[in-house]
Amino acid sequence: MAKITRIKASDGPRKEEKSTEPTITRKKVVVKDKKTEKTKKVAEKKAKKASKKTDGKKTFILFRPFIAFFTYLRDSWREIRQVRWPNRKATWKMVLAVLVYTALFIIIISLLDLFFTWLFSLILK
Repeated sequence: MAKITRIKASDGPRKEEKSTEPTITRKKVVVKDKKTEKTKKVAEKKAKKASKKTDGKKTFILFRPFIAFFTYLRDSWREIRQVRWPNRKATWKMVLAVLVYTALFIIIISLLDLFFTWLFSLILK
């Protein structure tokens, strides 16, 4: 949290003061960063969940690989749901780009192969 002191100059003198100088009032304003608050709350929730999972629960040793496997599947499914999949037009653009680059590299490698074949045939004859 950042602490900001805001200083304001009043338009005129206060009623109890009859001076012609403007008065300066200070007001402390606390600015809260929403992102850090959210991350703190999320971290607290995760810590609570982790402590609940480990509180007094001991699984049988033969079940641990299965629990780990299903935890992996659950976490993988959560990750897949967060993926932003491309639409049909973007997919075809990427496929076309891959095909063009593949064709270019085939041409380059074929030309290099022809060049080295010609060069070695000159050297060996």
